[in-house]
Amino acid sequence: MMTSPTAHRTWPGPIAMGLLTATGLATALVSDTWGDWWSWVGLGVPTLAMAWFSWRPAAPAHSPAPAKKSSSKKPL
Repeated sequence: MMTSPTAHRTWPGPIAMGLLTATGLATALVSDTWGDWWSWVGLGVPTLAMAWFSWRPAAPAHSPAPAKKSSSKKPL
């Protein structure tokens, strides 16, 4: 099975966010003191990342250059 080079650039971010969220939720449920701090970090970082990317201004849409109109007028 071959993987594309873009897969190696695409998946680390979502996997890291998933791990942060899962460990943040687990420590919030079962731990105290240090777990409270880790749950804030584990749930806060993905939340801040989502807020950053949702409120960031969108890149302008790429539009092709307008085609030049050819003049069909013949000189007199």
